[in-house]
Amino acid sequence: MIPSHLRKDALALVLVLPALMLPAAPAFAQEAPKPTAEMQAVLDKLKELQAQPVSTLTVPQARMQASAADAAAAVQRDRKISPAPESKVTTKDIAIPAKSGNLPARLYIPEGGAGPLPVIVYYHGGGWVIADINTYDASARGLALGAGAIVVSVDYRHAPEHKFPAQHQDAYDAYVWTVENIGSENGDTRRIAVAGESAGANLAADVALMAKEMKATLPVHQLLVYPIASNSMETPSKKAFTDTAPLSTPDIGWFVDHVFAAKAETADPRVNLVGRTDLSGLPPATVIAAEIDPLRSETEEYAEKLKTAGVSVNAKTFSGVTHEFFGMAKILPQAKEAMEMATGDLKQAFAKTAP
Repeated sequence: MIPSHLRKDALALVLVLPALMLPAAPAFAQEAPKPTAEMQAVLDKLKELQAQPVSTLTVPQARMQASAADAAAAVQRDRKISPAPESKVTTKDIAIPAKSGNLPARLYIPEGGAGPLPVIVYYHGGGWVIADINTYDASARGLALGAGAIVVSVDYRHAPEHKFPAQHQDAYDAYVWTVENIGSENGDTRRIAVAGESAGANLAADVALMAKEMKATLPVHQLLVYPIASNSMETPSKKAFTDTAPLSTPDIGWFVDHVFAAKAETADPRVNLVGRTDLSGLPPATVIAAEIDPLRSETEEYAEKLKTAGVSVNAKTFSGVTHEFFGMAKILPQAKEAMEMATGDLKQAFAKTAP
């Protein structure tokens, strides 16, 4: 007869072994993350403004409907939150000459700073199809104020009127122009960073890579906020977030259909950043991801690829927020923290190259 204490141990082993033999659950197979109350208020307002998934719309309809930025601004107004101090940033609209023609751009200049001021070349999101520099005004203002820098917010040609790689060509042309001419606007040509959100973060990353490849002036820092960084539609986050606002996986497919002449073009290294093997020697990066975002997996993967290549990276995934949260610092604590993280890193990079 087996002693009672051994029988108990044997029974415990029988109960535990099946659990140990089960495969580990994928990270995104767990219960879906929920937006914070503040984030949900923005999503509710977006629904109230009758915004629809872009994948269900024509290009003109998608360009005309309310954006996440509109919803955030409406929540801010409803709560009577002051736009100051960001509203005191001075703006100046300019045209940047590029190979394709003049590109609309806007300078954001913080008040009270003695020049020459450091510079951030910023590229807006919108999947290279929708949105413009007005849509991303809050991000540009926050960066200018927080980093004490001139922000050059650049527009570029949009698809489907102008297919890939028109946007990337314009982005690099705007960077080169800034390096060569921002001195006339009280900018310090030795202290220029690149930044962007979503499709714009992909442009910012590509500009840094192109500058390295062309042996041109490297940016001193790159701020990449949930960048497009992979052409795979099978990443864990794209599998998980098929019905999320303001961006879902079907929406990404819609953008791909409008931007590229053929899906095979998405394998281009300017798009599929995680597949690149030439990441060494790039400037330090701040990489910001949102937990509830189809682009989360590739954002996190690109941050790891940069680290593996020896690039200094400060990366964080912010919980309870969605794609497009970054410019909502007036109403989202996570956005405020992300902006402070970004501007803190930028100020540190600028300080290292200060005259």
